[in-house]
Amino acid sequence: MSDNKSQLLRLRKKHGTGQRSNVTAADGERLVRAQSPRNALVGGLVTIVVFSLFWVSISALTNRFFPWMTVVLGVLIGFVIRRAGRGVDWRFPTMAAVLAILGGFAAHVVVAASYTAETFGIGTLDILRAVTSMTWPVFLDEVLTIADGFYAVVAASFAAFLANRRLSREQFYALRLWRTQSDGHQ
Repeated sequence: MSDNKSQLLRLRKKHGTGQRSNVTAADGERLVRAQSPRNALVGGLVTIVVFSLFWVSISALTNRFFPWMTVVLGVLIGFVIRRAGRGVDWRFPTMAAVLAILGGFAAHVVVAASYTAETFGIGTLDILRAVTSMTWPVFLDEVLTIADGFYAVVAASFAAFLANRRLSREQFYALRLWRTQSDGHQ
């Protein structure tokens, strides 16, 4: 009876039973083998293309440019790389950050080309095909701002944070076991 009284005021345990889990280094190796940098890269590139088209559509419909959409692109790239790549090491956050910066720049180029094409009454692809080395200084001077750089850094940060696979305690322990075993520190 006294045991029930002491348990009445205690908080529920959320951290487990305290027993050792039965994971092995082989489970960690399976996590590492499940990674796919190629799938992550393809997923990130597809996300950039689809999001650029979406951004152009929104800008054309509202007749406004939304520079903060780069941050949304970064979040989407992070989620896509997490799902497609199933990564557990440093390559995936790095890939996500680089793709977020490059994707934000590419999307800006496409949106600016779309706006220019609408102004001249020609197609966006015609504008993109007509880009020369003399076009880039004008684009960088007139279109990109410090705020765009800030949004790109924030997007890269979100993408990198969201890119790695979320692991359970058992998965993290198995991965740690595999890493120590593969390093020869057992």
